[in-house]
Amino acid sequence: MSERPTTLFVCVHNAGRSQMAAGYARELSGGRIDVLSGGSEPGDRINPVAIEAMAEDGIDITDAVPQRLATDHVAASDVVITMGCGDACPVFPGKRYEDWELEDPAGQPIEVVRNIRDDIKSRVRALVYELLAHS
Repeated sequence: MSERPTTLFVCVHNAGRSQMAAGYARELSGGRIDVLSGGSEPGDRINPVAIEAMAEDGIDITDAVPQRLATDHVAASDVVITMGCGDACPVFPGKRYEDWELEDPAGQPIEVVRNIRDDIKSRVRALVYELLAHS
């Protein structure tokens, strides 16, 4: 792992789960982790309910834009976290992969998205702690 670990968060539309995880990773690492995100089928915009849920916790993801998963991003990452994109993510030897089973926030009410957000925050907090302890 490099001096600054790189983490890639991937979900189907790159409009909810992966964007929330990326927002938390940037905030909780204090910029000590390089954070990338992408989607196997990127949406047109960030889920507005995800934006609202994150804003309630002090994280602003309004400027985030869904992006197509780039093979270069996978190659550059130390850890690749997938969230429901299945086999769409390319696999490179020597990379650490985790699949986080999280409900898709698309079309969900804010109460459900808050629970997804809190689950993501807990997982990202543990990941950031682990990565920074080993960097």
